Amino acid sequence: MEIKINHTVTDRFLKYVKIDTQSDPTSTSFPSTEKQKDLAKVLVSELLDMGIEDAHMDEFGYVYATIPANTLKTDVPVICFCSHMDTSPDCTGKNVNPQIHYNYQGKEIILPNDTSQILRPEEHPELKNQIGNDIITTDGTTLLGADNKAGVAEIMDAVYNMTINKEIKHGKIRILFTPDEEIGHGVDHVNIQKLGAAYAYTVDGETLGTMEDETFSADGVLVTIKGFNIHPGFAKGKLQNANKIAAEIISQLPKDNFSPETTQDKEPFIHPVSISGNGDETKINFIIRAFTEEGLLEMERLLESIVKKVMANYNRSKYSFVVTEQYRNMKKILDHHPEVVENAMEAMKRSGLNPLKRSIRGGTDGSRLSFIGLPCPNIFAGEHAFHSTLEWVSIQDMKKAVETILNLSMIWEEKA
Repeated sequence: MEIKINHTVTDRFLKYVKIDTQSDPTSTSFPSTEKQKDLAKVLVSELLDMGIEDAHMDEFGYVYATIPANTLKTDVPVICFCSHMDTSPDCTGKNVNPQIHYNYQGKEIILPNDTSQILRPEEHPELKNQIGNDIITTDGTTLLGADNKAGVAEIMDAVYNMTINKEIKHGKIRILFTPDEEIGHGVDHVNIQKLGAAYAYTVDGETLGTMEDETFSADGVLVTIKGFNIHPGFAKGKLQNANKIAAEIISQLPKDNFSPETTQDKEPFIHPVSISGNGDETKINFIIRAFTEEGLLEMERLLESIVKKVMANYNRSKYSFVVTEQYRNMKKILDHHPEVVENAMEAMKRSGLNPLKRSIRGGTDGSRLSFIGLPCPNIFAGEHAFHSTLEWVSIQDMKKAVETILNLSMIWEEKA
């Protein structure tokens, strides 16, 4: 069955990206920034206008909504579509000025407000598959926010079409929009019982037609160096500066492997993300990434061996090494629910795509959702070069994502 779709995804996307929703990794509140709720309020209002009566934002800034079933079948599993509202702290999301480049013909795209920012096809090979499409970029001074406002807009467009086209048969559908995904806290306060779904899909992937059923497993490591501090004028033979010790540890990290800039595919890495402190005490925050828990342990043992080797030269100084679990590879869960992945692949085929299942060198809300009782792979949203001023998305890819969401909803109903 060919679906008749009245697309609203472009207008929604252009509206949402202008709302600053950047999250803050240094914040102790939840959500980490109140401005994320500005988008949440807009989404709730739009859902209510569509007739989604239970749409609301909870105390933590999550948006929940239900599209009631429109089928006589009573055994259709409840599925959830999820995207995150926040944008990355890596690049400003304030005063986003989106640019539409119509009928792209394969040339460089020079961004107008910072002409040093250039999208080059040789650096962004997916552009070669966008000939004739309409590309949305920034003006070169901010990120775009396609990660993940493309996903938000696509889900909203799908909901809109479900409400106006009763030929799209589906079971009960739950919608979830989350804050703080970019800083690793996207599902900290999700109420799984309240959500009441059997399976979920995050709409937060990259290339058209891709679906990710495998992520990194992830830990954080906090190394705290307690040096031996003394007045620098009287320091000879005594001072052990925590800043210098931390710098020495960083300098000893592997340079030819086990770092983000030297790894690919399923290779693991150690990555220092921040250093703070003074001569008396310095903290280094690391992230550890691997596709297996054994790989995580190997990286953590390597890191601690480096720390111990450096600290052996500083008899008056001490260190602590604290590992915090962040998320785990969702494939461990999804392999027990093959129908979740198979239905997504079928939905892409029905949308005229050649689906590609792959691993992602990162994590999504779906990683953690899968481990708290909601198996949740990740389907494409069309976002590219995220976390940067070169971020872009194609209008045609977003429309295909909407079509995939609708087909997926129908497949679950058909197979019940």
